[in-house]
Amino acid sequence: MFPPTKKYKRPESVLVVIYTLTGKVLLLRRADDPDFWQSVTGSLLWEESDPRQAATRELREETGLDVADGLRDLGIVNRYSILPRWRPRYAPEVSENKEHVFALALPAETAITLNPAEHDQFGWFTFESAAAKVFSRTNRVAIETVKERRE
Repeated sequence: MFPPTKKYKRPESVLVVIYTLTGKVLLLRRADDPDFWQSVTGSLLWEESDPRQAATRELREETGLDVADGLRDLGIVNRYSILPRWRPRYAPEVSENKEHVFALALPAETAITLNPAEHDQFGWFTFESAAAKVFSRTNRVAIETVKERRE
C-alpha cells in the first residue's frame, strides 16, 4: 500500500448496491456527467482500516442513509485500471484500484438525500434496468450478483 497522503486518493474503494425487497435497485447520477449512473461508491480514507467503515460512511454521505446494521459484505474484491479521467486524483505510480463490494437490502423504496456535489438525481430501477444503465462493468456484475443472491 502507498503511504497515506492527503494529496492523493487512496486506490481502494467500496461499491454498495442498495436494493429493495420489492425488486428495485437504487442508482445515483453523477453531477458531472448526465450519462453516468452508479451505485454508491467511494474511496477509503487513508485513516480507515475497514472497508465496511468506508461503506457506511459513503452510504451516509451519498444517500443520507445511516445504517447501523444490514450492510452485507458480498465477499467480492475487484481490481481494475483507473480510467484516464480520474488518474490525476491518484499518485503518479498508481494505475489500479481495489474495490470491495457490499449490498444493503431495504424493505421498500425510501427517500434519499443526495450530496449535490456528487450526484444530481436518483432513481429506483428493476435489477435488469439498473444493470443495463450503470457505467462500470464491476457495478453491473455486482447488481447481477445481488439479484442472484438476494434473500
